[in-house]
Amino acid sequence: MQTVTNGFSLNPSALLETAFQAVADGGMQDLPFSQPHIPVRACGFQLFEQQWVGTLLTPWMLSLLVLPGPEQQWEPRAVGDKLALSLPCGSVRFIVGEVEGCGQYLACSLMSPLDRHLGAEQALALAQQSARMALSLPVVDGNIPSNPGRRALFRLSQGTT
Repeated sequence: MQTVTNGFSLNPSALLETAFQAVADGGMQDLPFSQPHIPVRACGFQLFEQQWVGTLLTPWMLSLLVLPGPEQQWEPRAVGDKLALSLPCGSVRFIVGEVEGCGQYLACSLMSPLDRHLGAEQALALAQQSARMALSLPVVDGNIPSNPGRRALFRLSQGTT
C-alpha cells in the first residue's frame, strides 16, 4: 500500500543518487540502452516554492525531478499519473514515479534514452545546465512572433527574412 511521502528537510541529492544507483546495479546496466560510462548524479537541486527541483542523470535517462520540501507531505498518487506544474521556464508536464528510499517524486523526461554520443562530462554538464534552465525565467525576444509556427521558426533559425 502506498504511503504519504514526507518532505525532505535537506537537499535530497545524495538519497536520489543512492536510490538510483541501486536501480542501476539491479540490472539496468544489462539493458541495451544503458550507458555504463554515464554516472548517476542528482544535479542542481534547490528549493522552489517549498519543493526540491533539480535534474537526475542516470546511465539510461536525464529527467527533471520535483520532490516534497521541508515540512511537506504528499498524499500518494498512482505511479504514472500525469500533472502539469508551472515553473519559471513555463508549464512542465510531469509523471508520478516512485523509488525505494525516496518515496514518490514527479519526473519530466528530458532525454530517454540518452544520446549514444554523449560522454560522461557532456552528460553532467547537460544535467547541470538543464537544472538551471528549469528555474530560469524565459527570455522574450520582441523580434520573434509569439506563435510563429514551425515554418517561421525554421526561417528565423536560418537567419532569413
